[in-house]
Amino acid sequence: MPQRDISKLMLEWNRLLMPTRLGKEEEVLPEQEILGRTHFQRDYDRLIFSSPFRRLQNKTQVFPLPGSVFVHNRLTHSLEVASVGRSLGTIVYEKLHRQLGSSGLEMPIIVATACLAHDLGNPPFGHSGEDAIRHFFKQNRDKFQNRLTASEISDLEWFEGNANSLRLLTHTFKGRRSGGFGLSYATLASLVKYPWESISMPEGKKKYGYFQAEKAIFEQIAAATGLERHVGQDSFCRHPLVYLVEAADDICYNIMDLEDAHKLSILSSEKVMALLMAFFEGSSNAGMRKKIDETLKTVTDSNEQVSYLRALVISKLVAECGEVFVRNMPLIMDGKPTDPLLKGLCPESLAAIKTIAQFSVKEIYNHRTVVEIELAGFKILTTLLEIFTNALLHPESDYSRKLLTRIPEQYDLDNESLYLNLLSIVDFVSGMTDTYALELYQNLTGISIPGISR
Repeated sequence: MPQRDISKLMLEWNRLLMPTRLGKEEEVLPEQEILGRTHFQRDYDRLIFSSPFRRLQNKTQVFPLPGSVFVHNRLTHSLEVASVGRSLGTIVYEKLHRQLGSSGLEMPIIVATACLAHDLGNPPFGHSGEDAIRHFFKQNRDKFQNRLTASEISDLEWFEGNANSLRLLTHTFKGRRSGGFGLSYATLASLVKYPWESISMPEGKKKYGYFQAEKAIFEQIAAATGLERHVGQDSFCRHPLVYLVEAADDICYNIMDLEDAHKLSILSSEKVMALLMAFFEGSSNAGMRKKIDETLKTVTDSNEQVSYLRALVISKLVAECGEVFVRNMPLIMDGKPTDPLLKGLCPESLAAIKTIAQFSVKEIYNHRTVVEIELAGFKILTTLLEIFTNALLHPESDYSRKLLTRIPEQYDLDNESLYLNLLSIVDFVSGMTDTYALELYQNLTGISIPGISR
């Protein structure tokens, strides 16, 4: 494909990297740094210091939350993704700085911030939490469908953590400031991996980026940052930095889940090291293999050996993904659908990552400990949703009124729209930590009673 002159597209970055804040559109932003921080660094800090971000430390990533062996939770995963995302943003800017000029200086922090936020909307108990919410609304469709639109039903029956992240960051919860977190348009646009709604998912897609409740907000962000609607479709082009956020997440979960499985003795050192060494096959990597062999002669601790190889692999993937992004830049800047960056890796890296993905499904994601917490989480969340939605639909009983007092006031249940009230209950349940969800489930089902010893 003939390469277009990227410099002719540079002016678009002035909109893509817009620092205007949601909820404060009329505010004139000073040019200088504020208290030593740029506008986008303020975005990053707002997330770091937020309660939803702290709660990620008690949300399952893949394996059950740790006992004596500490594995990843949603918080540590998000921090690592942000680190990788920052590196990707730095590499891309260094390669394109002559074309982008000063407008691209903030790319690394914008990508890192979007990475920090990418899992904020995920419910407790890993991906089974999303499945539980979807399952509940599909199983109880008869209770709601006559009072909801097709789009609203679709949002609930296909509940998506990605869309919930945008909602958490932008929704004005009761008693809170307008604009949610008040993040910049550039950061918010960089978070939306799937810029379409649930009822209009393109063929072959199973995820979406925003609920009906946030549709107008996303369209406002898209218009401001120049994300164009695809011709004849109810979907938008991606913000270019989304590709870097997506790649950072893909790199981390593929590689770090292996290291966790090793620490938990689910996988042997030999197996994990073989999977990681596959990234260095081929004659072009002969020098690196020699360096690795020399290092492994002196580093004999198996955990340290795996950590060393993991670091080398991540570094290699970051460099390659940066190259893929730059290579695809004209296509990306034209808003054309483009494969995830990992699909453009060099042959040995692509083969190695595919092998890990297949192996992980078989040996990690279906491991007994993972399945057990998914089953427990599924039961806990469906039960909580059943209890609270029944109280919402039948508020006249004393029991329902008492139940609804357990939902904090920030989750507004006084909307005329049933859809918005149901979303408020989903906000409450999806925002729980694993521990709180379990405790509330036990209390409401009578398994345990606060203040009464067993």
